[in-house]
Amino acid sequence: MDLLRFATAGSVDDGKSTLIGRLLLDSKAIFEDQLEAVEVTSTARGYDYTDLALLTDGLRSEREQGITIDVAYRYFATPRRKFIIADTPGHVQYTRNMVTGASTADLGLVLVDARQGLTEQSRRHAVLLSLLRVPHLVLAVNKMDLVDWSQEVFERIRDEFVTFASRLNVPDLEVIPISALQGDNVVTRSENMPWFEGSSLMHHLENVHIASDRDLRDVRFPVQYVIRPKSDEYHDYRGYAGQVASGVLKPGDEVMVLPSGLTSRIAAIDAFDHEIDEAFPPMSVVVRLEDDIDVSRGDMICRTRNAPEPTQDLDAMISWMTREPLRPRQKLAIKHTTRVARAVVRDIQYRLDINTLHRDTDSQELGLNEIGRVSLRTTQQLLVDPYEQNRTTGSFILIDEATGVTVGAGMIN
Repeated sequence: MDLLRFATAGSVDDGKSTLIGRLLLDSKAIFEDQLEAVEVTSTARGYDYTDLALLTDGLRSEREQGITIDVAYRYFATPRRKFIIADTPGHVQYTRNMVTGASTADLGLVLVDARQGLTEQSRRHAVLLSLLRVPHLVLAVNKMDLVDWSQEVFERIRDEFVTFASRLNVPDLEVIPISALQGDNVVTRSENMPWFEGSSLMHHLENVHIASDRDLRDVRFPVQYVIRPKSDEYHDYRGYAGQVASGVLKPGDEVMVLPSGLTSRIAAIDAFDHEIDEAFPPMSVVVRLEDDIDVSRGDMICRTRNAPEPTQDLDAMISWMTREPLRPRQKLAIKHTTRVARAVVRDIQYRLDINTLHRDTDSQELGLNEIGRVSLRTTQQLLVDPYEQNRTTGSFILIDEATGVTVGAGMIN
């Protein structure tokens, strides 16, 4: 079975956590004692229904306020596919948490309250999913039970969102009416909306095609760790561990190690306890080469005629994640794949208004949760690809050297 990672998005109280709770419940992915605990808590609060949001909102402050603050990851599987869900917050001040949860997603699930229609935060999250190059997008029009299952309301919201999404980079869009609280159109088709001829949300999640989303052409293998066992049995063993970012690796392939430019051939590829015939993303493997060449953490194994571009000058979209603004001439640490260097901000080209998509070229700083186009200069050459081509080698994080806190996430243009 393949794995689908998807992230929820949308405004506050649109029902993101409730929807995930419904998916877990109806797919029988929670234990009886978990459900009993949620039912007891719901009754204690005076609810006449089971508050399924409690299955994902685990922080005390989340339960007290009835909102999502941190990203909550949940795992479940059906006979067709495995899933990793990132339940992201809807509040504006937690936009950075939403970016974190959506950065590795194959699919973005934007929820809209049918009573409210599209909100500023709904558009904001759709723009962020587009910037993060999430290849598949689903708009779930939730709480249809509160608008009497109105086809007219659904079609009005659908048409408005499709018009807005036409200005974004959204290659695949699906719109589905649901009621997360009652389960309509979540796992099974709804009898209350016979006018909707599409599939249920779960059916779409199980069948959306994601195999072609991964780059299997450009081989990129950032080396994370060099394995040299000290036992006599493996005295001559030298392997290079890491996660395949893109491409397919096979024994016998001619490869090049960057930045040295030395070439060799793959002798073998090891998984946990056995050799394998090929490795592809996102597998974590150990690669052994035929020649003893100098390879260390931060190096990259690639094809001899298909290598990333070494550069010290980066042009990137930055999502800023801390209260202290990003300004020109600021110095930060940068982590790109497995390589760490230092960087200086050369210029802020513009700040993006993610509600109107207006580019503010007069802005000379980026504040908390803002996004802008920035030029950076690094102390070492980094082996990069455009983010739209490779989300692993095309992304990086910025770190405050004094505190060690991640303060920004970047997507290379």
